[in-house]
Amino acid sequence: MNKTMIYVLETRPQFIILSIACVLVGAGAAYWKAGSINLYYLVIAMVGAISAHASVNILNDYCDYKSGLDEMTLKTPFSGGSGILPGKKMSSKAALYYGLATLSIAIILGFYLVFARGWQILLVGVPGILLIVLYTRYITRSPLLCLLAPGLGFGPCMVLGTYFVMRGFYDVTSVAVSLIPLFFVSNLLLLNQFPDIEADRAAGRRHLLTLIDLKGNTYIYSALNFGAFLVLIISVYLKLLPLLTLVALISLPLAINTTIGVSKNCDDIPSLLPYLGKNVLLILSTLFLVAIGLFFS
Repeated sequence: MNKTMIYVLETRPQFIILSIACVLVGAGAAYWKAGSINLYYLVIAMVGAISAHASVNILNDYCDYKSGLDEMTLKTPFSGGSGILPGKKMSSKAALYYGLATLSIAIILGFYLVFARGWQILLVGVPGILLIVLYTRYITRSPLLCLLAPGLGFGPCMVLGTYFVMRGFYDVTSVAVSLIPLFFVSNLLLLNQFPDIEADRAAGRRHLLTLIDLKGNTYIYSALNFGAFLVLIISVYLKLLPLLTLVALISLPLAINTTIGVSKNCDDIPSLLPYLGKNVLLILSTLFLVAIGLFFS
């Protein structure tokens, strides 16, 4: 494997698709309200979001490797890190610099947008940067923050930020549509923590899975899953989102199947793993369908 590919894989590119989906949701909402969007600003927002996402992935990898957590976790396609640092394919120092470099790109683009679009971008930009910097060392020690932080980063921070960049202000529509990824992405991290409970507990992490039994966490997972669909339906009913966004309900049968599978297999990790994959498919498909509904409205 050449060095370029190692650096690409360290960002965990398979997860960065989520950032693309969230930016498109924000841009789609702006397009529906305004009838047009600025492609230049869309590219800036997309690069900033991808850089921020890559940064949190890399810095999380670095911190987990330095803490010894990587050596204790069961590696799956959805958890346990990239495997790059434990495999000695990159030094920890290089990973740290890489993470800080991608974070710097996000910050530089953020400052550019402050001058180009307005200081109000800081209302989501500053919390977004704080979530990246504080996530592994501090946020993972607080059960409620650990649950909500991923959703806040990809929902209100990323979707609202994109909408502001497109339109120059926030409104109720932008807030409503940002709640959908808030529910889904918080759920994504919750479910992906199932294989790592004992390792996380040993490393001092305090998320809901270290405090509440597995069955209890499946109830939280179910509530967040269907909460996202409920937000969509209520937003359409209140005319905050267009009727065509209900096309995202196509993924509802997958949500039901995944929720049932998680509930039945929560204490059997090998049997649970296929549902972790289905959960990723559920979230990405629903967000892309929401974006499609917005653009075609």
